Amino acid sequence: MTSTAQAPQSGAGTAHPEHLGHVIFIAAAAAMGGFLFGYDSSVINGAVEAIRGKYDIGSAALAQVIAIALIGCAVGAATAGRIADRIGRIRCMQIAAVLFTISAVGSALPFALWDLAFWRVVGGFAIGMASVIGPAYIAEVAPPAYRGRLGSFQQAAIVVGIAISQLVNWGLLNAAGGDQRGHLMGLEAWQVMLGVMVIPAVLYGLLSFAIPESPRFLLSVGKRERAKEILAEVEGKGVDLDARVAEIEHAMTSEHKSTFKDLLGGGFFFKPIVWIGIGLSVFQQFVGINVAFYYSSTLWQSVGVDPTDSFFYSFTTSIINIIGTVIAMIFVDRIGRKPLALIGSVGMVVGLALEAWAFSHHLVDGKLPSTQGWTALIAAHIFVLFFALSWGVVVWVFLGEMFPNKIRAAALGVAASAQWIANWAITASFPSLADWNLSGTYVIYTVFAALSIPFVLKFVKETKGKALEEMG
Repeated sequence: MTSTAQAPQSGAGTAHPEHLGHVIFIAAAAAMGGFLFGYDSSVINGAVEAIRGKYDIGSAALAQVIAIALIGCAVGAATAGRIADRIGRIRCMQIAAVLFTISAVGSALPFALWDLAFWRVVGGFAIGMASVIGPAYIAEVAPPAYRGRLGSFQQAAIVVGIAISQLVNWGLLNAAGGDQRGHLMGLEAWQVMLGVMVIPAVLYGLLSFAIPESPRFLLSVGKRERAKEILAEVEGKGVDLDARVAEIEHAMTSEHKSTFKDLLGGGFFFKPIVWIGIGLSVFQQFVGINVAFYYSSTLWQSVGVDPTDSFFYSFTTSIINIIGTVIAMIFVDRIGRKPLALIGSVGMVVGLALEAWAFSHHLVDGKLPSTQGWTALIAAHIFVLFFALSWGVVVWVFLGEMFPNKIRAAALGVAASAQWIANWAITASFPSLADWNLSGTYVIYTVFAALSIPFVLKFVKETKGKALEEMG
């Protein structure tokens, strides 16, 4: 599943003012998948310690339950394109909404640890689908002049979903008297946290019935008249619809369907540009960003922070994540992708090194000394801010632009798979590494942040202002 990324030509127009509001609604509805992506990814943060206590499991087993959703993510992302090409983008969204709903109910009412893990895999599959369907659909429906701005809805929705999940978790914890296993609505608080995702999941499903199918998909199945109707709906009736249809059909017939074989070459299996994409994906995860979203409450509690306060700090971190993402969206086209990545790397090194220093001190009465405690808290926010304003957005921009047309789809798939695998490695290893040496764990993340600087300087080329056809 690919999107029409060519520049507007004779038939391409911009949405008329009376149509723009409708287009924004369509993009926002599709981006609800991104909201669920962010919400489901981080909601588990509020349940980690409760799951450990309820099932009396060690760090290694706990890590697998948390990280296993990423296996579903990888499978969902790998298969979503083919599913969407076969049955349509809207049906694919509806399948994801159903899976999100089932996962939320199952996770809230598990019989045992094994089925909690199973429901997390189901939710992960839906996350993987949403991570592919939303951006592709928006790119296919958005008028060319607004494609970039509307495409940013997906990333914005993800970070808002993360923030809302942390806010809801904090509110539910307070309602349960500060105890993750406290009773709330006949269940333990952590079960309610996981079950609340039913609400946005159902909303996502309902919104999918209110938006049109992609004109590109309709043309692929021979529904030209319906495709014209949708194009008129989103771009305005003043657009030459026959020219737009011809434009899209020409792009579809001239596309090269890249395969895995196209990526092979060079002295190390893949072509060098593919390795650079993999490197960007791996560095993005190996700085430990998802520790901040999956384990932050556990992390703060491990150094003596009150559970309620730890949930609040998780929420404030997610707000910083939103602010950083907005900064990136403003500056990525102004100062360029490469400078932004380097600025972010330097900031992450500072934040992570300060966290490593703070966590190296012995606990006093089960808590970090005041200076180290505040340093750790401020440094964590610095780290998330610099990640969000750089690598959180820039890597996806690079991956969408850096590959030659002939291999773009296949190379992006390999790089995205590397990202999910790296995400899994960090998520699965953190609890055991933290038991070994929390400060040492952050030293490892600091080293990866530092290594990203020479990697970007030496291997990554700026893509700002270049046409996709210039990438070679």
